[in-house]
Amino acid sequence: MAAGNFRRHTRQALTVARRDFIATVFTPTFLIFLLSPLLTIAFGAAGGLGASTMAQTAIARSRLVVITAPEHRAAIMAIDAQFRPIFDHGDAPPPIEFRTPSADPAADAHALIRSRSGDIDAVLYGPLDRPHILYGNRAESEANYLAALADQMLRAARLGSDAPLSAPVKERVRQTQVTETGHNQAALFAVVAIFMLTLFLAGLTIGTMAEERNNKVIEVLAAAVPLESVFVGKLLGMFGVALVFVGFWATVVSQVTSILPANLAAGLATVAPAVGKPTFALLFLIYFVMSYLLIGAAYLILGAQASTQRELQMMSLPMTILQMAMVGMATAAAANPDGTLAWVAEIFPFSSPMAMAARAANEPTLWPHALAIMWQLLWVSVVITLGARWFRRGVLKSGAGPRRRKRTA
Repeated sequence: MAAGNFRRHTRQALTVARRDFIATVFTPTFLIFLLSPLLTIAFGAAGGLGASTMAQTAIARSRLVVITAPEHRAAIMAIDAQFRPIFDHGDAPPPIEFRTPSADPAADAHALIRSRSGDIDAVLYGPLDRPHILYGNRAESEANYLAALADQMLRAARLGSDAPLSAPVKERVRQTQVTETGHNQAALFAVVAIFMLTLFLAGLTIGTMAEERNNKVIEVLAAAVPLESVFVGKLLGMFGVALVFVGFWATVVSQVTSILPANLAAGLATVAPAVGKPTFALLFLIYFVMSYLLIGAAYLILGAQASTQRELQMMSLPMTILQMAMVGMATAAAANPDGTLAWVAEIFPFSSPMAMAARAANEPTLWPHALAIMWQLLWVSVVITLGARWFRRGVLKSGAGPRRRKRTA
């Protein structure tokens, strides 16, 4: 009899799952949902481009000023030209301007650094053996650069030449070996990817639940199917939607990497998981499934408890804060896989999938993952079992509730 009930409940849950999957995937709006990361990337790129343009404009206006006699300028420019290749394009100090000293170079320097007519980061004046440098806010590195110029200028003056003393031979070697830094970068990618996918896709679950409550669809389902089966079916249906989403974007990313520029592709080649890419892909999928089932069940429970959109937003806020805390713990675990915080993150149910995905990227040992998967399966079972009961209470307020004592006459 129990086996017959189990089969019936399973069939009913799969029916609800198929209904939710088809109602979500086979709609024009699902294409927009599927491509929504592109919109997010586009908005982020637009904002980043604007911020980068503003930063580049500010950098282009910045200047360094050296108040010195005209006969010293050629030597300073030669030394400056030797120093600048040390820096990357975005880290190079501002260009140098020269001013002829007046009777009071200190007053000239203070007037320049305080001037509103130009963005002057630092001003150097005085003798080279005792240079005086004025610099503004957040320009200490520029002041250090001017000090190094003055020091090198003085050395060149004592040597009688500003020409380089050596002729280095530079040979570029292509690095393909994956280092610990590459493993750490892969671990961080795993944590962020699971977090973003879970946050993005689990939010769809709570939104669908709230919509069906407002439209009274959930009451129709409850009249035909036990609410426990509705809960499991909705969770499985949204999980199928999540697999379609992940499969689509995994295919896109795997093809995009083949058309990247050679330098960027060579840099990505040094970022790889310690367990190997095929094993890591399988573990990543398993841990994503565990994380999604845990978070998705929690969001379904919250959606069942809320009767209005305001209540839904208030209830989902603590869950979002919890997720942010979990991703913080998992990120710390990715940076230090042998630390105490890493063990805590790997044991705590909601952070365990992300932390264990990070461990797969950092360490080649596989047996901890078998224990972690069993541990997470236990918690998924507990959360789904308890969630089905709370779901029933929240949807129709049909829980038994606290027993009241009979009144005595």
